[in-house]
Amino acid sequence: MRNKWLHKAALLAISTLLLAGCSSAPTKEQEKQSTLKVMYSDESYFFKQYGDLFAMKHPNIDVEVVSTSGMNQYDPEKDHSKAFDKLVEKEKPDVIMLNTDNYAKYAADGKLMELDTLIQRDKYNTDTIYPALLDQLKEQGGGKLYGLAPSFYGDAIFYNADLFKKYGVDIPKDGITWQELLDLARRFPTDGDDKSRIYGFGNEYAMGINDLAQQIASTEGLKYINPDTKKVTINTDSWKKVFKQAMDAVESKAIYNPKDGGFDGGTMEEYYKSQLFLMGRMAVTRGNTNILQNIKEAKNAIKDYKPFGVGIVAGPVDPSQPDKSRNMAVNEIFCIRANSENADAAWEFIKFVNGDEFAKIKSRNLSNGLLTRMGYSTEYDGHSLEAFYKLKPDLESNLSSTGDPIPFDFYMKLHPLIEKEIGLVADKQKSIDEALTTIQEEGQAELDQAIKERDAEKGKESESSDQASTGTK
Repeated sequence: MRNKWLHKAALLAISTLLLAGCSSAPTKEQEKQSTLKVMYSDESYFFKQYGDLFAMKHPNIDVEVVSTSGMNQYDPEKDHSKAFDKLVEKEKPDVIMLNTDNYAKYAADGKLMELDTLIQRDKYNTDTIYPALLDQLKEQGGGKLYGLAPSFYGDAIFYNADLFKKYGVDIPKDGITWQELLDLARRFPTDGDDKSRIYGFGNEYAMGINDLAQQIASTEGLKYINPDTKKVTINTDSWKKVFKQAMDAVESKAIYNPKDGGFDGGTMEEYYKSQLFLMGRMAVTRGNTNILQNIKEAKNAIKDYKPFGVGIVAGPVDPSQPDKSRNMAVNEIFCIRANSENADAAWEFIKFVNGDEFAKIKSRNLSNGLLTRMGYSTEYDGHSLEAFYKLKPDLESNLSSTGDPIPFDFYMKLHPLIEKEIGLVADKQKSIDEALTTIQEEGQAELDQAIKERDAEKGKESESSDQASTGTK
């Protein structure tokens, strides 16, 4: 338990000034002293991001954090979903922070309080909350809303407007596909030495065939494995097409793919200089708002830095669903536990962290993602952020299987296998068809063995547990 209104006195004074002009008279319910139990990933970060500001607005609500940080530690054999469920049952928090993996399940299982009634009761304005995300949360809740997310993460396409103008190339448009993007990249010159030439497309580090193929596959929703059937699914026409796209692009030399892998350590100035998009030597890149932050910092860190025009468009997209993006993530969905004894206090918290006052304060910083409350994070350092809100998030594609998870050890063997086989393709020692056939066959054998070993280990644990409960040896 912790008294929030005593936490960080200096912040209290500042925040009081910030919020004073927007505060409304407290209701009778708000005047009651109450305790709110919030389940969150880390106590310290919770207060830094949410708790301190909430306490300034609601000093009558004392917040206790149930931290799940212990469950975040790497343990490939641990069933994190079951451990999370047990913690919820034990601690009975009023507010639960969920992600896209467990939000729909908790809603379907009747473990959450629906928010629609509360929204209507308080006439809480949701019109300016990112509509496409709100629709997704309702869809996952079976048509009802069970949680709200203050922020989200998403990628977009960034382009150097000066290079496009110089070489007479049409600028990219919203909803661009990977094929269209790679075609644009090929229209830029590939001559010159490694220290002066420009590149049509690239990322922070070198991008070989496999690296680029994985990015395309992620956008188009392709998976290595079907988790329900426990079958490797990489030897398909869709995967062959993706690897062919990537191979053709890399071989055109329009893609940034230095042999040394790019930046491998040094000062921040050296890091910025190694980022070719920041230095005006790359026509197009893909990423999140960190790119804009890096550009701003590079201006101050590098002497005689030459700024350039930056454009941002929505994409890349899967051609089969051009209005959606699979490259968005929502990691913090705040929900009220069903049967919470402090539902009103829980709702005050959710209203606040998804509201206008909170968004106004947090809009100064993009490090915690983009705000779902629209109208505040509209630009950064003179660059419009509109492109990040143009596509609908496809949260379904990020859901994990509801069955037994794939053993982690298997991935430790699969990824090197893919790297090896695609490396042979790059060296012209194998065709894409041959490489994917090998990956499918050897990968399936590794998966079958990993599952067999995992199940055998579970059997031993179950037997030991039974013996312990009966007192036998």
